[in-house]
Amino acid sequence: MKILRAEAERHVLTVTVDNEAGILARIAGMFTARGYNIDSLTVADISENHAISRITIVTQGPPEVIDQIRAQLERLVPVHKVVDLTETGKHVERELALIKVAGTGEHRVEALRLADVFRAQVVDTTTSSFIFELTGAPDKIDSFIALMRELGLVEVGRTGIAGMMRGAEGT
Repeated sequence: MKILRAEAERHVLTVTVDNEAGILARIAGMFTARGYNIDSLTVADISENHAISRITIVTQGPPEVIDQIRAQLERLVPVHKVVDLTETGKHVERELALIKVAGTGEHRVEALRLADVFRAQVVDTTTSSFIFELTGAPDKIDSFIALMRELGLVEVGRTGIAGMMRGAEGT
C-alpha cells in the first residue's frame, strides 16, 4: 500500500506582534525547533507609537504543517494576530532588490536596455558597473537576476516579501 504525501505549498503569513526585544528570536526558534524552513522574513514597526510590528514570513509545507505553524505562532504571548494571506484570498506581494552588474561595451548597453524593460532604476553607476533597484513580484526579480547573470552579475541584495490583502479591509 502506497502512502500519499501532501505536496508542499508556499504560504505567506503575516504576524502582528508587540514590538519588543526577543520576539523575532522566539519566532525563528519555533521554526528551527520544529524543522520548518523560512524562505523569506521581513519585520517592520507599523504603529505610530512604535508598539506594534508586522512580521511577514514565507514558508512551505503541506496544509497540515501550515496549520500547525499558524497554531503555534498564535500561542506565542506577544502575538496579536496571524493571517495566512495565501488562504485568505487575493493579496499583493512585493519585494525590493539591489542588483550590482559589472560590464563594459555591449554588456553595459544590454544591461541598461533590460533594466528599462523591467523598470529597474539605476541608483549608482561607475564607468564599469551599475547598481539597479527593482521592486516587484519575486518572480519578476528572479527573471531580471537570471538575465543579469549573463551580463556580469556581481551581487544581489533582497529585502524579502512584503504582502497585503487586496480590498478595503485590513488584516
